[in-house]
Amino acid sequence: MAGHARPVTRNAPNHATALSPGIKSPYLSIVMFYRAIRFAAVATAAMTLISMACSSASSHTEEVLAWRAERLASLQSGDSWLALVGLYWLEEGDNPFGSNQALPVVMPASHVPPSGGRFHLADGVVTFFAVPGLDVMWDGRPVDRMILRDDSAGDITVLTLGTLTFHVIKRAGELAVRVKDSASEALAGFEGLDYYPIDEKWRIMARYVAHSGGAMQMAVPTFQGPTQFLESPGSLEFEIDGKPHSLAVFAEAGDDWLFVIFGDETNGRATYGGGRFIYVPRADDNGRVDLDFNRAYSPPCVFTPFATCPLPPPQNRLALKVEAGEKNYAQHLTDMGER
Repeated sequence: MAGHARPVTRNAPNHATALSPGIKSPYLSIVMFYRAIRFAAVATAAMTLISMACSSASSHTEEVLAWRAERLASLQSGDSWLALVGLYWLEEGDNPFGSNQALPVVMPASHVPPSGGRFHLADGVVTFFAVPGLDVMWDGRPVDRMILRDDSAGDITVLTLGTLTFHVIKRAGELAVRVKDSASEALAGFEGLDYYPIDEKWRIMARYVAHSGGAMQMAVPTFQGPTQFLESPGSLEFEIDGKPHSLAVFAEAGDDWLFVIFGDETNGRATYGGGRFIYVPRADDNGRVDLDFNRAYSPPCVFTPFATCPLPPPQNRLALKVEAGEKNYAQHLTDMGER
């Protein structure tokens, strides 16, 4: 190649003199001509590949940055996990609520009197009752009594009271009231997220392997609340630094994405101790999955003690440091006395 060609010197013979003194070889001229063309083609192809690689890397970086911006905007909204201020598991029968700290369901005194009403649970159905004069709204209308649909039904009932919103969630058959405040201190004090540098090393083309017996229900521990059973259709197999690894994935029929809950050796300090999440697209026609650890993010429990977060099952704890994606939330480290 031109960049590595031996320099021509005055004493170096040319091909014409070496083969037949005084006569230039037409054959040799043709050979040299095609060699030049071949070199130009190879050089052009190499430059094209380099350009494509740079373009691809640039495109990937832009995609990850756009994803980060979207996540930041979501966390800054009044309905984000940073607004979550309460989670209360309901018992059968009456569950009184109010600002009285001794009640089963406690809400901020700035919005609710010591006794604000009750959540009545009977045979899996929750009915809300408010004391007279409490300005609770649903869909723009005042309510003082209402059956609440939980989040498993798809058409969840969300009640509002000033800057508060509250609704019922269902986890492994258990019901709880989740309370959010768009004026929470955590949301007001949010200063953003920290990430590892985007690195193509951590974007891996994994192989999807379906479970031999079909989709299975896998027991997944949670930060708080009952153990959840999530449907796992298969696993991802891949290599990092020449070593094989595998991660079980979760998804229900019809989902466009696969959900990954994983742990690694950065957990507990550089990243959240309860592991991280990634959503990845389903496998292509060749069974390949774009597993991009640059998109790994922290569970809601890093922002609030009132979330119910699935933890990595034992088989999803990687014996290596995944130095990619979202780092631990600084305020969480401060609250936990870790710095």
